[in-house]
Amino acid sequence: MTSTESLQGLPGVEATLADLQARDIVARIWQRDHTVWKPEPTEIANRLGWLTVTAQMRQDLPSLTALADAVRSEGYKHVVLLGMGGSSLGPEVLRQTFGSAPGYPELLVLDSTVPAWIQAVGNSIDPARTLFLVSSKSGGTIEPLSLYRHFRGLVNAAVGESKAGAHFVAVTDPGTPLETLAEEQGFRRAFANPADIGGRYSVLSYFGLVPAALIGVDVAELLDRADGMRDSCAAGVSVENNPGAYLGAVMGTAALAGKDKLTLITSPSIGSFGLWVEQLIAESTGKEGTGIVPIAGEPVLSPEFYGDDRLFAYLRVQNDDNADLDAQVDALESAGHPTVRLNLADTYDLGAEFFRWEFATAIASAVMGIHPFDQPNVQQAKNLTDQVLGEYQATGALPSAETSKSVEDLLGDAQGSDGYLAIMAYVRPTPETERALTALRRKILERKHLPTTMGYGPRFLHSTGQLHKGGPASGYYLQITVDRQEDIAVPGAPYTFGTLADAQAIGDLQALEATGRRAAAVRLAEVTEAAIAAVGDALVGK
Repeated sequence: MTSTESLQGLPGVEATLADLQARDIVARIWQRDHTVWKPEPTEIANRLGWLTVTAQMRQDLPSLTALADAVRSEGYKHVVLLGMGGSSLGPEVLRQTFGSAPGYPELLVLDSTVPAWIQAVGNSIDPARTLFLVSSKSGGTIEPLSLYRHFRGLVNAAVGESKAGAHFVAVTDPGTPLETLAEEQGFRRAFANPADIGGRYSVLSYFGLVPAALIGVDVAELLDRADGMRDSCAAGVSVENNPGAYLGAVMGTAALAGKDKLTLITSPSIGSFGLWVEQLIAESTGKEGTGIVPIAGEPVLSPEFYGDDRLFAYLRVQNDDNADLDAQVDALESAGHPTVRLNLADTYDLGAEFFRWEFATAIASAVMGIHPFDQPNVQQAKNLTDQVLGEYQATGALPSAETSKSVEDLLGDAQGSDGYLAIMAYVRPTPETERALTALRRKILERKHLPTTMGYGPRFLHSTGQLHKGGPASGYYLQITVDRQEDIAVPGAPYTFGTLADAQAIGDLQALEATGRRAAAVRLAEVTEAAIAAVGDALVGK
């Protein structure tokens, strides 16, 4: 079972724990008392199913196993998940952490409208031997439904319309348009997820466990670890001995003290965990002008490059190659940076960490007085995207992407500030791109001592996008787009995927500008290490 080893360098946690105990916060959460967070129950009372969903999932293990066995025996080589945000980020962590067991299909997660990314997935698979998971809580999200129409056409051509439905599985809430679509178009199966779970709290429900089962992850073991942590976070456990409440108290105390940049450092085997945590924390706390800024995937440097706005969380997997990270975390701790260490026995302890961080985020939100289950600013960007697409359909052209800042002056006043730079890249992730963007983040940290986040668009719109618009006004926002070398039609729509991606980028810039954020945009002819390095030179000089 995972454990909390230590916390150093953060005064005030004891007072927060005492306050939580006095207000009986943990027991009230288990009683589903919405007043822990807000006086009104809206989007709280009907969003607490994550507390007990593992019991239902355990009962349905035979169904998950039967589906996985059937798909494997029928010779499927790939599973492609079409989803966004809470539907895709947990599965992506499971994919990168566990891979596929021998004999099971390979999982590909597609949560993008960027044509090059869609084409890369299409080039990697044989539609006749691929199962597609269409995952959407609302059942009406534009990205997975557009992607479904594209890949349904490919499967129809490969196996015939009468057989194509067996290549599709839906995961959605009961009664959604996607559930209806699955019935009408002959999907192999539609999983109706418990409706009282928000997307970012859904990894231990069908949204995470269906793809996990299909690639041979031991779902029972994952649930065992989650339930072990759940028991440790129960109402009868004192808050100082409750691993979820303790971490939440640390997060909330740190944020209120100005240490709102929660920086994750992870052992190599769970290096993708931050993808999931980013959405959980950013969307849950980034509103009402405040919030915790999750920093994941940032290069780890020596202590002098970090300001006093950091809280470090080190997730350490036993028997990983941790020597360098151990030394770096020791140095950060010795320099006085507040650091919490979390020990994992092995990668299956991710099941425990999923629950711990969900519970901790709920606790931190209570400490901060934040509603953790809504996402009011996500819809703002969606609405602006719809307006941009409407203008395109009316005029045949997209509006220009205008910003109040140029790339050269974006970070002019950022030296030593308590802000952060959000890099928003509407490009296909490749090893070269990852190297280039990591080098850019390192340069910003070295030159400006400024924390950085990095998200691929439009994925981040359903993740950190809420924090960008609704959180603290301390951010700087850099959007990177690229000229389209190829494009793909969206079946049944008067625009292409490239147009949709550009509309989402423009809509997000408009939302940032409307909320007074400091934003700049750059469009590259192509994505190369040299091109991204040149962006860094423009930001901070050579």
